[in-house]
Parts: sequence; C-alpha cells; structure tokens
Amino acid sequence: MSATAALSSQAGTSPANQTSPLVMRVIGACALAHLINDLIQAVLPSIYPLLKANYGLSFAQIGLITLTFQLTASLLQPWVGYHTDRHPKPWLLPAGSLCTLLGILMLAYVGSFPAILLASALVGIGSSTFHPEASRIARLASGGRYGLAQSTFQVGGNAGSALGPLLAAAIIIPYGQGHVAWFGLFAAFAILVLYGLSRWYREHLNLFRLKAGTVASHGLPRRRVMLALVVLAVLVFSKFFYMSGLTSYFTFYLIEKFGLSVATSQLYLFLFLGAVAAGTFFGGPIGDRIGRKAVIWFSILGAAPFTLALPYVDLFWTGVLSMIIGFILASAFSAIVVFAQELVPGNVGMIAGVFFGLMFGFGGIGGALLGYLADIHGIEHVFLLCSFLPLLGVLTILLPSLHKKA
Repeated sequence: MSATAALSSQAGTSPANQTSPLVMRVIGACALAHLINDLIQAVLPSIYPLLKANYGLSFAQIGLITLTFQLTASLLQPWVGYHTDRHPKPWLLPAGSLCTLLGILMLAYVGSFPAILLASALVGIGSSTFHPEASRIARLASGGRYGLAQSTFQVGGNAGSALGPLLAAAIIIPYGQGHVAWFGLFAAFAILVLYGLSRWYREHLNLFRLKAGTVASHGLPRRRVMLALVVLAVLVFSKFFYMSGLTSYFTFYLIEKFGLSVATSQLYLFLFLGAVAAGTFFGGPIGDRIGRKAVIWFSILGAAPFTLALPYVDLFWTGVLSMIIGFILASAFSAIVVFAQELVPGNVGMIAGVFFGLMFGFGGIGGALLGYLADIHGIEHVFLLCSFLPLLGVLTILLPSLHKKA
C-alpha cells in the first residue's frame, strides 16, 4: 500500500487507530529536526564564557546577545503561524534552516560584538520559521494523540538543548571559537530532514484539514477564553524567565559559588537540560490521560519548594535540585500548548507560534534583565530572586476545566 493510500484509509478511523508507522516516522523526523535546531541554539549560551573572555564582554552584553537571539526567534513566530494556518508554506522549513546555517557559520568567524549580535539574530530567525510549521506537522501526524505528538516533538528540542553544551565543552571550549563551524554540519543535515518533511507536508495537505475543528467544543465565552490564554502566558513567563536564568547563567553561578572549571560547569548544565528533556517527554502523554490542567498545576507550582531551596544548598544538592526543577518545570510546556490549541481550535500554527514566541521572548528579556542585575548585585543574588517565580503557578486555579482527556 502506498503512503497516500495508507493515510487515506486512516481518514475515517478513530484517533487510536491513526498512529501508523508512517505517521510515527513523520513525528520522529519532526523531533529529530527539533533536536538539531535547538542543539545549534544551545551552542550560543554554552560559549558565553569563551565570548566573554575573548571580547571582554560584561554580563549586560551577554544578556543583550540572549535578547537579540530570543527576540528574533519570538517576534516572527506568531505571524508565521497565523499566516501559514491560512496559506501553508512547506518550503519555509528548509529555508529557515538555511538561515540557521548562515548564522552558525558567521558565529564561528566573527570578530566583534555587533557581528555576534547579527549572527545570533540569524539563528533566531531560522528558529522562528521552524517551530510553528514543524509543530503543526507533528500535530497533523498525531492520530489524535496531541499531547504525545507535542511532547515527542518538544523532547527532541530539549534533547538538543542538553547535547549542545556537552558538544560545546568537547569541541569549542578546548579548541576555540572557530570550531563552532563544525556545528554547520548539523544545520546542513537539518536542511535535508526538513526538505523531506516539507515534501510530506505538501503531498498530504489534501488529506488533513488544517482548519478542522474551528468550532470550539468547550462552550466557553470569548472573555473566559481570553482570560485563560492570559493566564497561560503568565505561566509561560514564570517558567521561561526562570529557565532562562539557569540556561544562561548556571555555569557562571557554579564557577563563582563553587569554583568549578568551565568544562565541569558545562556537565552540570547538561544534567539540568537532560532532566528538562525527560520532563518534557512525560508531560504530554500524562496530560492526554489525566488532563492538561492537572499537569500544569504540578509543573509550575510543584517546582516552587525546590527553587526556593536551591540558593542555600551545597554543590551536590545544587546538582540534584537543578535536575528536579528541570524535570518538573519542563513537564508543563506541552500541556500548555495543547491546552491553548484546544481553547482556540483551527489556529494550531498561530498558537504554537505565540507560545514558542513567548518562550523565546520571555527567555530573552529574562536573559538581558538578569545579566544587568548580575552586574550590579552578583550572580548569586539573581538566583535568589528567581527562586520565587514558580509561585506564580497558583494562577492555574483561574484556568477552566476542559473535558478533553484521552
């Protein structure tokens, strides 16, 4: 049976019967592309200590690099998602990865702070075209198991974020900034993967109704829906503002407080990001079974006791608590995205763009602001302030209880 015929035969089946090997391969390819995309993105914060030493940068300038990357990665995403919900553009996937390739090659050979900002912006633009489109393809290939598809897609990105610092510690830190160019091989491979995905997407647009489910089944008034989306945005703020602090400054915190070397601090960052990947993987399927709201409750507010304790513990417990925090916080994002998509069905790409955009935007603002505060008050003070952010998870009480459980 051909791929088209196989998918056509699934059109009238139940969601549980739609997870064919072909569909799972598509979801897996989306996750692989996400891994490569976020691995390349993770190179940037991983080489911050190297850039800081090479160019004499302040923490505020480090924060500006983060801000430049995150804002270019966030501002375009909602527009890309909104536009492609109505006018699909399969070619955007490989085109965006080509932009990432140019950015990472430029980062290897730049010689000034403005050039670093430009290279960071190019990597961010590539990311802004990737997330809405790839997230939509994963959902279209989900067979109705939206939480599983979103988690599988997202865990690819988190795995890439975890591997990035490890590879940077092995390839770039010992040998210098020029070796960033080796990561261009990952970007070139991603172009091939995304070209294949774009062909699958283009060939099967007629089999998937992108606007399916435009009439919401939850029966909530528009005002309540808007309030719920605002609450979800605040929860994303608390999650990614804190995560930005750990991702951008955890190595500096470990070096300053415990006297670790750069390479050793990167290993601790890898463990934290590995826990983030694990939490992401489990969050989506659990949300399919017990409901998204329950997962969001646990993920945001449940991390608060551990974040509050982190600034006061020794090196061993810093490593342990950072992994617990990463696992718990990460379990929410897939649930938040799918919850929002169920609130406003028919706008899958736009919602993915908005929330991935918020993730990068809040991360960028957080990176810049926390860098400024670290210059004034010290990095340990920054981690103390951030420890209170998960308490905003109490706002989950304002979310409606959608009846969608798998």
